[in-house]
Amino acid sequence: MDQLQKQLRDKIDGKRYLLVLDDIWNEEREEWFRLKKLLMGGARGSRIIVTCRFPRVARITSKCPPHVLKGLSDDDAWFLFKKIAFEQRSAGSINPTFVQIGKKILEKCGGVPLVIRTIASTLSFKETENEWLSFKDNELARISQKEGEILPTLKLSYDHLPSHLKHCFAYCSLYPKDFEIDVQTLIQLWIAQGLVKPSNSNQSLEDIGFGYFNDLAERSFLQEVREDRWSNICCKMHDLMHDLAESVAGIESIILDSNSSTSGIDEKCRHISIDFSLIPSHEISIPFFRAKKLRTLLHLSNSEIQNMSDTICDSIISSFRCLRVLKLTCLNLSMVPSSIHKLKHLRYLDLSDNYHLKTLPKSICKIQNMQVLKLDSCWELEELPENIEKLGNLTHLGLWGCDELRHMPPGIGKLTSLQTLSKFVVDKHGSHGGGLSELSELNNLRGKLKIINLGYVKNAKKKFRAANLKEKQHLQSLVLQWSGDNDDDDKSLEDLQPHPNLKKLSVRGWRGDAKFPSWLSLRTNLIAITISGPSKFKHLPTFAQFPHLERLKIFELTELEYMDDNWPDERRRESELFFPLLTDLQLNGCPNMKSWWRRRNGDDDCDDQGTSAQAFPRLSSLCIQDCPLTSMPLYPSLQERLLLRNTSSRPLQQTIQINTPSTPSLPLSKLKHFIVENIEELESDLLDECLQNLTSLKSLSISDCKELDLEGMQWGSLRNLNFLRASTSN
Repeated sequence: MDQLQKQLRDKIDGKRYLLVLDDIWNEEREEWFRLKKLLMGGARGSRIIVTCRFPRVARITSKCPPHVLKGLSDDDAWFLFKKIAFEQRSAGSINPTFVQIGKKILEKCGGVPLVIRTIASTLSFKETENEWLSFKDNELARISQKEGEILPTLKLSYDHLPSHLKHCFAYCSLYPKDFEIDVQTLIQLWIAQGLVKPSNSNQSLEDIGFGYFNDLAERSFLQEVREDRWSNICCKMHDLMHDLAESVAGIESIILDSNSSTSGIDEKCRHISIDFSLIPSHEISIPFFRAKKLRTLLHLSNSEIQNMSDTICDSIISSFRCLRVLKLTCLNLSMVPSSIHKLKHLRYLDLSDNYHLKTLPKSICKIQNMQVLKLDSCWELEELPENIEKLGNLTHLGLWGCDELRHMPPGIGKLTSLQTLSKFVVDKHGSHGGGLSELSELNNLRGKLKIINLGYVKNAKKKFRAANLKEKQHLQSLVLQWSGDNDDDDKSLEDLQPHPNLKKLSVRGWRGDAKFPSWLSLRTNLIAITISGPSKFKHLPTFAQFPHLERLKIFELTELEYMDDNWPDERRRESELFFPLLTDLQLNGCPNMKSWWRRRNGDDDCDDQGTSAQAFPRLSSLCIQDCPLTSMPLYPSLQERLLLRNTSSRPLQQTIQINTPSTPSLPLSKLKHFIVENIEELESDLLDECLQNLTSLKSLSISDCKELDLEGMQWGSLRNLNFLRASTSN
């Protein structure tokens, strides 16, 4: 604690700061005075904002009168309620009686948006007038109207959830407040606990669980749902919803952190989440192991590596024989006790981020109920247990970041229920089982599959086809990584044809006959393509007409001469699509590519007449490094980033000077970040002309451009700039 206080003082002493203390509950005056004393060293003008739910806390923390947040106005509250409760009804079909009942119900919501959303969501699933009246006159009438008490109203919506959603919501209490929840992991935990029930349809449990998640999100029990560019979905819980989840979970679930003690664990406790870094090791003793029928133990860390002793690990296994979920991540484990097989009910085991874990005990294959085994970022993991085929119920095997994995165990192809197999490693020496044919029947694979060491495959044509990639219709992303010391002329990409549903393709290091497979031009569902060397490619297939392509990345293709075999003309531009959805383009390490298009008659000095009007319609980010491109499609619509390093300035000049009446704004006027480095022919006049357009620019970095006179530059147009680094070559 003394060290933390010192770090705090070092951060704020003599500096003006703004500190926000959100959702303070502590009503102990002396504790506030001690904290206030620590914060006294800041410079004049420092401010502290405290948010709290109770007037007493406000009085203790400040002598200033508090700003009391009011609820929504009647009109705004009704607008929000009506939008959610009547979402499935057209405006003309809303029964006036429903409106009358709804406004009476709204009076009980106190203008609180979360309560309004939750109650309105509950009513949106009730279709008759009698159901609405019953809700108002029976359930709602029993709610206490004490000022500031919101939980009873939220509890009413919880009471109206179907039973399966009640259990799933209560389980979410294991996550700390404001925790970003990975939805796929949450669903896997629900399944491991038996909370997701199979239906009569052919839906997988994961799809049914995702339906549960959507139901909770639609009712506002989960919120801030977002999907990142890798298609991972995350969400959070509102603090009040978290309070409700803790309330309904009761003594069966507990979060152990610095604010709680193991002495508070009841023997009826079934689910524990813990940050071992916040619990002194001497407290992980008898009280902790009191809950003999524990079903969940989650280590939720702050991503910093902790150390768990072998003794504690052994004690967890010997004490909690009913565990279904065990997550021991970031604990610096170098071994897993062989007694792990005694956890016969275990369905979910996460050992990710234990960097020094090299092997798993053979006994782990006796846990035949295992559904999920996560070993992501176990950097030193060398092999998987030989009898892995005994884990017949395994659906997810996470191996992302296991860079030392040398081969796959024989029999892994028998795990036909596998939906996740993030990495498949071909044995370099061919002395172990687990060749590409193991992939043949794994046709339920979803998400991402990375196949490594393809360059070492012998009798490649037969074995590539045995992988049966074209039958893996659920696979979203495929990485083909070659490696090896020899040319790959006998290893054709033609024999690694994936299913047309594939969304992302990456080919790394293939040094074959410099021809792309015929199937590639037919994979028009692709949204991301990455091709990296070393390779013999002198040109690439034309991707310009791929209707869904959003990201194209080309790295280290040292023999590449051009990207498109067809020189553009006016007729082509009008009749064909040209990268309609491409937003991110990266070209790196292609020293022989001087033109985007194949030169006519081998004339390197051919002018660019007919190309200047061809531009990427939606490109937002462009990176060109070590590519001497003098002609390419222009990029006036860039918004995020432009990086030019060791390349020609000619396309930049043409882009700035492009005349497109259909584009209302100046070229590059929406660009936020610009990096230019080692462009010898870049002159001050061109850069000056460019800067006049960059009115939205936030960061600018210029270096090693010999012809520039930085002192004479006109910087006045860069009104939004907050970062500038500029230097010329010595």
